[in-house]
This record gives sequence, C-alpha cells and structure tokens, in this order.
Amino acid sequence: MKHWFKDQHFRSLLRNTSYLGGSKIVAALCGVATLAFAGRGLGVVLFGTLILITSYVKAVSGITKFQSWQLIVRYGGHGVAHGDPEHFKIATGFAFALDMMSGIAGMLIGAALLPFIGGWVGIGPEYLWLGMLYCTLLPIMGAATPDGVLRVLDRFDLMSWQGTVNPIARAILAGIAFAANAGLPVYVAIWFATDLLGNLYAWYLGWRELRRNGLLEGIRPTLRPSVLPGAWRFAIDVNLTLSVDAIWGPVGRLVVGGLLGPAGAALFRVASTLADAAQKPADLLAKAFYPEVIRMDLSSKTPWKLMLRGTALVSTIALLAILIMVIGGKPLMSLIFGKQFLGAYEPLLILMAIPFIGVFTFPLSPMLYALGRSDSPLKAKLLGSAIFFVAIAPLSWRWDVIGAAIALVLAHVANAGMMMAQLRKEHHRVRRR
Repeated sequence: MKHWFKDQHFRSLLRNTSYLGGSKIVAALCGVATLAFAGRGLGVVLFGTLILITSYVKAVSGITKFQSWQLIVRYGGHGVAHGDPEHFKIATGFAFALDMMSGIAGMLIGAALLPFIGGWVGIGPEYLWLGMLYCTLLPIMGAATPDGVLRVLDRFDLMSWQGTVNPIARAILAGIAFAANAGLPVYVAIWFATDLLGNLYAWYLGWRELRRNGLLEGIRPTLRPSVLPGAWRFAIDVNLTLSVDAIWGPVGRLVVGGLLGPAGAALFRVASTLADAAQKPADLLAKAFYPEVIRMDLSSKTPWKLMLRGTALVSTIALLAILIMVIGGKPLMSLIFGKQFLGAYEPLLILMAIPFIGVFTFPLSPMLYALGRSDSPLKAKLLGSAIFFVAIAPLSWRWDVIGAAIALVLAHVANAGMMMAQLRKEHHRVRRR
C-alpha cells in the first residue's frame, strides 16, 4: 500500500476526508448527546413529535431544493483548477438563484400543506403551528451554494469547522433544556435557532472565500446559464435524485410516524441515527471523492484506481464501526437514551446492513455524475424508492419498527445493484475510447 500514498489524488482524498472526518466525529457525538437529552427530557411520544416536525421540514427541503453544490463542482471545478473561473462564476450564480427560488417555494408550499397532511404523518393539531414556523427556515436551509464554493476552492477545512457549529450549539442548548425540564416548544426553538446559525455561518464562509480569491466580481444570480451545456438537465436530474433520496430519510420517518405513530418514529430515528454513525466513513469519502475525480481524465485508469483504493480504505473503518454498533448497541442505547428506547435495538441490527452496503457503493454516484450520467443515480433511487413504498406498510404492520427497517434495507440493496450495473457499463464504454 505504500505506493498508494505517492499518488497526489489519493493524498488529497485522504486530507480532505480527514478534515470532514474530524468535524463529523464531533457532530456525531454532539448529535447523540442532543438526542439523548431530548429523548430523556420529552419521553418517547413527544420526542417522536419533535422528530416528525423537523423531518417534515427536511423532507420539504429535500423534495423542493436543488443539490446545487454539484452544479458548481461539475461546471466550475475544472476551470478554477486550470485558471479559468468564468464557468465557475456562472455556475455559482445559477446555483444561488436555484437555492433562493426553490427555498422560497418550499417555504410557502410546506407551510400551506402542513395543516392538511399533519395528521397523516403523526403530527397532532396542537403542534401544527410549530411545524409551520419551522418552515420559515427553508430559504436558507441546506446552504448548497456555499458548500459548492468551498469544495471547488478546496476549503474542506472550513467545511469541517462549519459542520461543528450547529451540533455543538444544539447539544449545549438541549442540555440546558433538559436540566430546566423544558417542554416541546423549547426544543423546537433550539432546533430552529441552531439550524439558522449553522446555515448563516455557511453562507458567510462561502462569501468570504469568494472575496479572498477575487471571485466575487461577475457572479450574478441567473436562471439562464446559456454557456453551461446541459446545466438545467443536470440540475433537474440531481434535484430529482435528492428528492427521491429524501424518501429514505425524513420522508421515511414521516411514513413510519403515519403508520406506527410518534413512538414508532422515535424508535426508528434512534436506530437510524446509530446506523448512520457507522455509515459516516463512506459518506465522508464520497464527499471528498467527487471534487477530486471531476478533475481527472475518466478514460484513463487513474480515477478507477482511486475508486478501488478508497473502497479498500473505507472498508476497514466502516466494518469496525459496524462491529462496535452490533456488539455495543444495546448497552449504548440504554445508557444514552434510557430503557424506554431499547425497542430500537432490533431495528438497529437490521439497519446495520446499510453501512455495509455503503462501503462498496460510496463512489458510484460521484463517478456516474462525473461521467455525465446524472440520470443513472436517479433511476436507481427511483427503483429503490418504489420497493421501499411497496414494502414498508405490510412489513411495518407485520413487524412494527423492525419491518420498517427491513423495507429500508431492501431499498438500498436495489439502489446499489442498479448503480453497480450502470457504472460497469460506463466503465466499458469509456475504456474502449
């Protein structure tokens, strides 16, 4: 493996992943502490209501907002790396316009729909006003444009710092609320304030780096990026993929809440939070992998070697994390959340299949996007989501939260299988050039 570290792309991948990894470890620990305070302070049912309110807004964001950072990386990364930032500036203006347009639309749609569908997803009528208030965050939620700017400018160190602001502040405030025996509105206010703080800080960092690099001049919001070939199609494909992906996260929690009530949503959230911790190594490597591979010649062996080396690297870390969760999940759950949440342990064991799958699939979406096949991850997500929706109700009614976990795993298996087949086909195509 020593010769791997002579590869500048592999070293860059490791460096940027380590930046993100440090922040994510802090964020994960703070996130678990936050959920522990909220779970113990509110109890299973009210904690589930908190999860459903925040999941609703995240679901609206996931469905309506564009993953616009990918536009900036896709159309601006190569130019900035080679001293030609014009496409980067146009892509940044396009991404900003998309973020604002979709964020305002999401806020209006989300707030208007909640009174009509709140009962379907387990949010009681007495708490609808909290959800509608939370929807006002949607115009700045996600901070996708500054995320793309920082990736292209290789400021993963700043992304790592920004990623710790929200969870640290939320953990501290949740601890204070727990000590004060606060009610649900206080916890919702804490989630709202910390989301606002974290997103505003991200926008500030993006603006500051543009100014420092002399790139602010010439950036104008636009919805007509005529010099970026296929930009609208790419944006729509990525947005649809993100929208479908939200089905497996916040929308999935809402479906569980509608099928099993707030208590079921709370147990599913606890199990998925711990499973997500084991998934983090693969997720972090994927975030650093895409900006790196977009600079390469995809008809050469270099990006494919980097993909295999990254998989080998993350597999050891992820498998260790999975082992820790399987062995120590039950006592950890009891210690952190309390015995009333032990019903989440069996679903956790099922969900641990997802980080195992993630070890082998983390580079698939970035590679397909880099190859110009933005439709491929979307098709795979659609297949997985169809399986999820078909399976979740009968499985949940049969096995409760365990059934919901099984449905989610089946969706991931289908998604991974289809993307593997698509990338193999693309590999043969570009290697024959």
